[in-house]
Amino acid sequence: MANIKSSMKSIRQTAKQNSRNRSAKSRMRTFVKNVVQAAAAGDLPRAEEALRMATSVLAVTARKKVIHPNSAARHTSRLNARVRALAIQSAAHAG
Repeated sequence: MANIKSSMKSIRQTAKQNSRNRSAKSRMRTFVKNVVQAAAAGDLPRAEEALRMATSVLAVTARKKVIHPNSAARHTSRLNARVRALAIQSAAHAG
């Protein structure tokens, strides 16, 4: 354990930030998982709604510097491609 006052404060701050970041990442993963599950089930309306929410959560996570902005963009792009593919597949079966 540190003896210097500023070091002790730094340890407290790091623990608090770590907790916040862990929570934000977990939330992000949950929303991403919801899109993947909806797309795998072939439920287009649910997948589109989950994508909208996941995109928002990814953007917030990146803005708060929990993940890199490029990482958020990559996740968003891949999820979007999945949902688009599902929409094309649904349209082909319907028509």
